[in-house]
Amino acid sequence: MTNLSIGNLLRRPEAGAFLGMLAVILFFLVFGGVNFLKPAGIASWLNVAANIGIIAIPVGLLMIAGELDISIGSMIPAGSMIVAILSGHYELPMWISILAVLGFGAIIGTINGLLVVRTAVPSLIVTLGTLFAVAGMVLGLSVLITGTTSVAIKAPALYKAIFGQFIGGTYQVLILWWVAVSVVSVFYVHYTKYGNWIFALGGDRESARNAGIPTTRVTITLFILSACSASFVGMCQAILFNSAQVSAGMSYIFNVIISVVVGGVVLTGGFGSVVGIVFGTITFAVVNQGIYFTGFDRNWSSLIIGVMLLAAVLMNNTFRHMALNYAPKKK
Repeated sequence: MTNLSIGNLLRRPEAGAFLGMLAVILFFLVFGGVNFLKPAGIASWLNVAANIGIIAIPVGLLMIAGELDISIGSMIPAGSMIVAILSGHYELPMWISILAVLGFGAIIGTINGLLVVRTAVPSLIVTLGTLFAVAGMVLGLSVLITGTTSVAIKAPALYKAIFGQFIGGTYQVLILWWVAVSVVSVFYVHYTKYGNWIFALGGDRESARNAGIPTTRVTITLFILSACSASFVGMCQAILFNSAQVSAGMSYIFNVIISVVVGGVVLTGGFGSVVGIVFGTITFAVVNQGIYFTGFDRNWSSLIIGVMLLAAVLMNNTFRHMALNYAPKKK
């Protein structure tokens, strides 16, 4: 029964993220009123959370493994433009576009992973390079092929229903994808050996390799998941809004990293949880959208968001130290 004690629960990686999420929800409930938790209010931040959350989970796993991927900022518009050009401009079947989007994500993820494991260059620098390379390629090819940086697309009803529609006219179907990704990730990361491999990489890569863990394969796989998730979100956004823009996506770099860090994952690796990342994503989305339900001057919104997110990060840091410094009492 000791495993269910309050002390043990508070030492879990997601404990600080959960309390931080409750704190911001209560804050905006008090200052924003009940409209904040009405269906339309919930949809405003839940839709944001879903778009960020699908990317935040694989990026968070990469950070737990001690790596970082900022090329997601260009993979989102890449996914949007690929599906828009192939199915919107050239009118190819949608399934071909979907395969192309995921295939491109797999290629970029493999390149990122190989460069990181085969060289001594930090993943931040590697993915910074692919961030600009992919952004330039998408911009150049879009203008060359279509003559514009904005391409319209009208998806068939089936694909619209699966990837890009509003359920009940309010909630994006991407929310269901986020839930599915979260459930599958919780199972594989926390209940299989593959999750142990990820945490081992973040703790000590050399020791993990000496223990027989396929560190190269795990690292490349995580980069592929990160790139594919970003291109998938970009594709869904294009289908949802019936158009693609080459300039969209850069803000996701900071939004995703903030969500992951607020979720209890540390930049040095080896500590975090999928559930915590989900809580951190919700926290960021609530703070980001909740300001519009309050009577605060919008000019102060960035300050309020920054202070509240910093407080959430400090809370997570406190709980992390509790977990790392905990030593059970000897009987």
